[in-house]
Amino acid sequence: MRNLAFLPEEDITFIELKAKNFKLSFQDRIQLEIIASDLRRWDEGSISQFWEDPENKKLKGKNRKRFAMNTIKAKWENLKTEPKNYGTFNSEYKAPKKDSQLIDQSPDSPIMGRCPVASEKTRCCNLYTLDAVINCGFDCSYCSIQTFYHTEKVLFHQDLQEKLENLATELEPEKRYHIGTGQSSDSLMWGNHGKMMKNLFDFASSNKNVLLELKSKSDNISYLIENDIPANVLTTWSINTPVIIENEEHLTSNLEARISAAKKIADKGNLIGFHFHPIIIYKGWKEDYKKIFKLILDNFKPESITHISFGTLTFIKPVIKELRERELKSKILQMPMEEIAGKLSYPFETKKEIFSFAYNAFEKWHDKLFFYMCMEDIRLWKDVFGREYENNEEFENDMINSYFKKVEKLWTKQSL
Repeated sequence: MRNLAFLPEEDITFIELKAKNFKLSFQDRIQLEIIASDLRRWDEGSISQFWEDPENKKLKGKNRKRFAMNTIKAKWENLKTEPKNYGTFNSEYKAPKKDSQLIDQSPDSPIMGRCPVASEKTRCCNLYTLDAVINCGFDCSYCSIQTFYHTEKVLFHQDLQEKLENLATELEPEKRYHIGTGQSSDSLMWGNHGKMMKNLFDFASSNKNVLLELKSKSDNISYLIENDIPANVLTTWSINTPVIIENEEHLTSNLEARISAAKKIADKGNLIGFHFHPIIIYKGWKEDYKKIFKLILDNFKPESITHISFGTLTFIKPVIKELRERELKSKILQMPMEEIAGKLSYPFETKKEIFSFAYNAFEKWHDKLFFYMCMEDIRLWKDVFGREYENNEEFENDMINSYFKKVEKLWTKQSL
């Protein structure tokens, strides 16, 4: 069943009229519905404004249909090729009517796995994921979490301490682990609900071979400020421009709040990191991101930062379908896409421009912390960073070794 909830009645009526007049196939109609829905979602107008009837009366039958369909598709594609303009965009965002339901999971629910997008086709750090919470209270338009969990329920482990203790017995003592809690929810937004943060800190303190990363778009750091943070806990923030935060990262903390929170943790003497993911092209994007790069360079010392990562919008087709079915205005899918390594994203050359621009902005820090790209084409590494890895394991080990050098320095400092 097609989801037409986002289309106003006038668009549906218009498509039905053109389907009748041009004898459109079922697939043609679906294509027009997608185009019409995208135009409304992107705040670009109605399909009737973009439609062009054949003026050449010599065109008949299939030729008339071919002209009309090719013309509307070309206009739609052109909107994706040009940098999107948020200057005239009105997201009209309304927070969900229902509040999140915080409930406990069943005792046998799993707690740790591997990064769900790990692949040999892209260079991946082989992150372990610790799902302390399932589902997120934020509402980022591009987030795949929204496509995984179709519910307002936010799931917590009522026996988290016991599960973490059991997990510790399964870890190999001589192996170093990089474990993140921000893959199935935001790491900080729930605070110490159900003693979650305390349990995570205890786990990190008891397992010195673990790097525990808390990744967030929140400024909820009250528990971290009031309590000692283990040296092997890395608090990291996903950073974006005010334009993207306002229009696409709904309910999250603003840029100033995220930077302020990061600075408080760094000033406390603990390690932090930044993820520029996704970097998004729009009108004025370079100027906006350049301001943030300078903000970080001016306000932080590289000694307190373990890493800066780069990434951009990357989709699989089912996620694109799910995003289109949401009743949410967004310009996220208004972008050129090509398939690379089984996923849809910006063209290769565009990505090279994005990541080179971002990496070069941090030139004076290149040898002071770890830079990487998340889930990106293997070929990009040499072009952007001037280095590359033979496989994901080599990348993983280099990353972990770099992080642990700073963690060990912090342990030494704390013991003095």
